Amino acid sequence: MLFRIDGRIAAIVGSGSGIGAAVARGAAAQGATVVCLDIDGAAAAATAASIGGAASAARLDICDAPAVAEAFARAARTHGRLDIVVCTPSINIRKPILEYTAEEFDRVISVNLKGSFNVVQAAGRIMTAQGSGSIIVFSSIRSQVVEPGQSVYAASKAGVVQLVRAAAAEFGAYGVRVNAVGPGIVDTPLTSQIKRDPSWYRAYAEKSVLKRWASPEEIVGPTLFLASDAASYVTGTLLMADGGWTAVDGRFTPPGMDRNHERS
Repeated sequence: MLFRIDGRIAAIVGSGSGIGAAVARGAAAQGATVVCLDIDGAAAAATAASIGGAASAARLDICDAPAVAEAFARAARTHGRLDIVVCTPSINIRKPILEYTAEEFDRVISVNLKGSFNVVQAAGRIMTAQGSGSIIVFSSIRSQVVEPGQSVYAASKAGVVQLVRAAAAEFGAYGVRVNAVGPGIVDTPLTSQIKRDPSWYRAYAEKSVLKRWASPEEIVGPTLFLASDAASYVTGTLLMADGGWTAVDGRFTPPGMDRNHERS
């Protein structure tokens, strides 16, 4: 029962597709009443319809701070409280630093960092007042390791980690926990550019210790763990769900260490 979230109200931002949709369905399966929020209102409604029951949906742009505040306030008014908020949306413009435009920089930072701040602030105001709650924001392996073309995305995801830590420090006295999830390479719309290039796709699969990509459903467990009482003493953390990507520091297997090596 530690991992159940029966009777809790969970607002899942980004639930129209990918990880967000999987988390919304997973939260409902674990007993939560789910509010599906996404910039694509029709996609959020489709996820809510697939859940059925008391699930609801609405359009939400996390770059619009007043809209975020109102969406969470509406959920709290409707259900009497707001127990869990998960924020998954991100965008990535893969370009060298020297080719980035000011407009592209602002767009990535606005969604990934400012949008996450808007969610944390609005959820924090409600949860600190009620004296409980769990906020989970999505970071990335790129908060820890980078590659060419990931400068602004990586900076925004590193910023999310520090935002989460600061929020955990400020909200903890009110019984509110704040954590981040750091996915590795996941098969979602955000990674469609990579999937179109077979060599790029295979290289990413090989970089993971498990030698494969993750499905969105494989990120549900880590996320809901942070939402549940099983994580009641966990706050201010970055939980990596990356198939071991950040655990290894190279691509070369030394002689004698391959998996087919016979030991005498």
